[in-house]
Amino acid sequence: MTTSATGADRLPVDFDDVERAAGRLAGVAHRTPVLRSSTLDAACQAQVFLKSEHLQRVGAFKFRGAYNALAALDPQVRSRGVVAFSSGNHAQAVALAARLLGVHATIVMPLDAPPVKMAATRGYGAEVVTYDRYTEDRRAIGQSIADERGATVIPPYDHPDVIAGQATAALELLDEVPDLDAVIAPVGGGGLLAGTAVAVRTRRPSATIVGVEPAGRRAARDALARGEVVQVAVPRTLLDGQQTPEIGTRNLALFQAHVDRVEGVEDADALAAVRLLATRLKQVVEPSGASALGALLAGGLPDLRGARVGVLLSGGNVAPAVLAAALNAAD
Repeated sequence: MTTSATGADRLPVDFDDVERAAGRLAGVAHRTPVLRSSTLDAACQAQVFLKSEHLQRVGAFKFRGAYNALAALDPQVRSRGVVAFSSGNHAQAVALAARLLGVHATIVMPLDAPPVKMAATRGYGAEVVTYDRYTEDRRAIGQSIADERGATVIPPYDHPDVIAGQATAALELLDEVPDLDAVIAPVGGGGLLAGTAVAVRTRRPSATIVGVEPAGRRAARDALARGEVVQVAVPRTLLDGQQTPEIGTRNLALFQAHVDRVEGVEDADALAAVRLLATRLKQVVEPSGASALGALLAGGLPDLRGARVGVLLSGGNVAPAVLAAALNAAD
């Protein structure tokens, strides 16, 4: 962990922002349970506390950041609509938040987004515009639509109100289990880990904070190593919620200030976590949502053996075929 910025280099999100987000989300977002399992403890050689954000509205933590960002907008600005780009969970989150707040939402989604996520996004009332994630720039497409319509872009992770909203999941975890030794969170664009880091470093300064990204996508690890955001090739992975080609600039600043390290996880290890969660805890979690647990379960975090570890299960919107593959995999 590097030292945090000071003075003019104030970090983009602080604990006051998190508390304001918690106030906006009170009575709107679900306060998801923290799950325990003796079988899981034995498999991970640690005391594991699962923050079950797969049970959040829209089936993912993303609702927290999306709703907080929309609710924080000036009402007149909000009335002109919002635009978002996402492979699925942020898409659904913005769509539902917009519906709750009476706002038109346009969502830019990749053609190969899981059908269950695309159908849900449309089901919440959003307009969906598709693109090819391997050849087209979703940010440019979204900004063009916003400019044409006078709408506001709500990015999936590099936005202070989005980050602050995501932080409330870890805040709730620490309310329930204040003496954690470590907290692990998945990393895509970095909103969840960045927010988690702010909450944990404030409420539990001694805790180790670890991010987990797909093994074939070194966006977070390379950014931390170089001290700047880097662009990487979009990997072909079952961890579709973590296929972003970079992390956000605000997120990197918060990683540098608060996060101890980021590790990679193989698809097979995330799928093993999906299977254990489904068969032993009766919880349906998508591979991206189970990636942090997958790294712990695979033994990739040996320094956490015997520790009290909080793990963010970030989403449960899994394609039926992927769930079936995980359930049918050999032990």
